Amino acid sequence: MGKPLKIAFLTATDARDKRVRSGTLYYMAKALEKHCGNVYYLGPLDSGIEKVTRFFNNASLAIFKKSYAYEHSLLLSRSYAGIIRKKLKEEDFDVIFAPVASTELAFLSTDIPIVYTADATFNLISNYYPDYFSGQLEISGNEGNFIEQSTIDKADLLLYPTSWAANSAINDYKADKSKVKIIPFGANMDHVPSRESVLNRKKSDKCRLLFLGVDWERKGGEIAFETLVELGKLGVDVELTVCGTTPPEEFKHENMKVIPFLDKNNPEDYKELQELFLKNDFLILPSRTEAYGVVFCEANAYGLPAITTDTGGIPDVVEEGKNGFMFPLDARGDQYANLIRKLYEDEEKYYQLVKSSRETFEEKLNWDSWGRQVCGLIKQLLDNKNS
Repeated sequence: MGKPLKIAFLTATDARDKRVRSGTLYYMAKALEKHCGNVYYLGPLDSGIEKVTRFFNNASLAIFKKSYAYEHSLLLSRSYAGIIRKKLKEEDFDVIFAPVASTELAFLSTDIPIVYTADATFNLISNYYPDYFSGQLEISGNEGNFIEQSTIDKADLLLYPTSWAANSAINDYKADKSKVKIIPFGANMDHVPSRESVLNRKKSDKCRLLFLGVDWERKGGEIAFETLVELGKLGVDVELTVCGTTPPEEFKHENMKVIPFLDKNNPEDYKELQELFLKNDFLILPSRTEAYGVVFCEANAYGLPAITTDTGGIPDVVEEGKNGFMFPLDARGDQYANLIRKLYEDEEKYYQLVKSSRETFEEKLNWDSWGRQVCGLIKQLLDNKNS
């Protein structure tokens, strides 16, 4: 078995807080604890420089109408390096595990092996998420890419959940292919339903669609609404539940139910979310942009197939015809409706889709699978370093 590894879990935020990044950092740390060793949290970090870089962004927006990516600044990165060096002296760590921590790593000087993971690179984010970095200052883009490049060069092992992100590291930042690995993230949930309960589920008496997301526009809410309308025109008894956001005023329908917010950390809310996964027939999420989509993993845990778009990292999570289906970005509600109608009306095919969705979760879209693979790679890395 060997001695448990001492893992420095490096994040600027508090990874023990399930509300941070939808719980992904929390579940990563727990998977490492279960399969790899003892996790020591180095975050949250507070250098005081965050206030300065946020001020730069606000001033830039006011004066130049352009944003400054304050979380990817050289000033902030240098300030983090000093804090982290002190924290690393507190224990004799075997490895640094740094999720989404390029700013924390860029100026860090250490002999401890570094494992870095993220669902996207700075270049991908800058060009893919227009709302986040639209109209960015040129100097901000340069700083962000410098930080990403420094981190990729410095890390001994680079883990990405999708080929979309991994290819960007290799093509945009010339990452050494031998240290790039693709391992899917898991479902951010404490309680996974039993396989038996999932496989015993039957399709509902009416076609029930679940739209789950906090950003109506980015997650394709308009197309989900169109799908509801088009299914009605096709004579399908249909219901759409929107959870996590409130649609704009113009989107109203007698068969649409809206649940503005559910807190997964609240037991009552979490129970309601579980019921939504169980009682609906399809997760419909026509995302305009999506780096990964942990919600697909969560839906698959309940045997809930996803109807979504072929964009970003989604094709690495949703396998066409196995745990869902993808449409091109220009597809509209009528195309979604025609597919959903066929699947819903074919009871045998729908059941097979439920079964293979759950199988996909069990095979790869869970944190145990991630933890076992990551632990193996870390131990291999350390063995190579020692030899």
